[in-house]
Amino acid sequence: MRLPTLSSLLCLAGLAAVPASAFDGNDPNIRSIPLRTHSLSPQYSPLSHLLYAKNAFVDGSRQPYLDSDFQSRWFDFGGDTVIRADKYIRLTADRPSQQGWIFSRVPLTATNWQIELEFEIHGEGNLHGDGFAMWLTKQRGTQGPVFGSQDKFEGLGIFVDTYKNNRPGVSFPYVMAMMGDGQTTYDQAHDGKANELAGCSARGLRNAPVPTKLRLTYFQDKSLTLDLQYKSEDTWTNCFSLTPDQASIAIPSVAYLGLSAETGELSDNHDIISVKAENLYHVKGSLRDQSTNGGKDSSRGRSGNKSGSQEKSSWSWFLFKMILFFGAIVGAYFGWTVYRTKTRSSRF
Repeated sequence: MRLPTLSSLLCLAGLAAVPASAFDGNDPNIRSIPLRTHSLSPQYSPLSHLLYAKNAFVDGSRQPYLDSDFQSRWFDFGGDTVIRADKYIRLTADRPSQQGWIFSRVPLTATNWQIELEFEIHGEGNLHGDGFAMWLTKQRGTQGPVFGSQDKFEGLGIFVDTYKNNRPGVSFPYVMAMMGDGQTTYDQAHDGKANELAGCSARGLRNAPVPTKLRLTYFQDKSLTLDLQYKSEDTWTNCFSLTPDQASIAIPSVAYLGLSAETGELSDNHDIISVKAENLYHVKGSLRDQSTNGGKDSSRGRSGNKSGSQEKSSWSWFLFKMILFFGAIVGAYFGWTVYRTKTRSSRF
């Protein structure tokens, strides 16, 4: 009866010894922890999972759109949203006058985080609209006139606008950020010009030949960065990078993650393929002030490399000690079993 318990302990020890995945920002001092409560991905069949293993979250952080009861534990859906569990969440179909949305059930409370969203905007014809939005707001799940969600929101909205109403000199699709205060109305007539925090043109994003993605990275009181992938696979184009000195980037400490889209007289398919959310943290002993100092002290760089090596060594030594410890337990258990068997045999 003790063997299953011992095996379970060994499995748990193995999981605890696996370090978190490295942050994709080329900074060795920052690591990430997957947030399953704010992540979504298609439910691949076993064969499809093997075919897509390169892009799969092999660390167990995959969170299907729907569970076995055709419900979502962590997200609510509404409006015209349609879910195909093995392919996409379609916020709107290529039909006029549609609105659809999804919102997390629990707030995103991480101090520093990154959200990577894969999406697809596609449809027939040359005339299309209107676009979709990603939200990090105090409000959740309320349908409205701003890309399918409510106006006068409090928090951050990232708008992927595919139809040009009245904004001379700007190429569309256009991607922009707006920080809502709960009272200001979105400038619909001028495609958000009066509300723009930062933005960029992304011509070629619609019907792109490669997977289209956006990656939003937030460090509280430090930076807000948006990168796009639409020109070629694995090539990210920076849309904007903001610091508190440039603009107010304070996102509410309790904010819900949402996605919404709408069509008017013109339409498009607005599909969400996957959402990957991660909590970012600094590795123990990392040089947090290195970027501020601009690398003026080269000795700090050497000490940073040294601390990184020491950390790897400490992980290896910890794992080695755990293996020895549990090996000793297993050996003692089997030794006791053999001794007890011989003792019982000697009685007869």
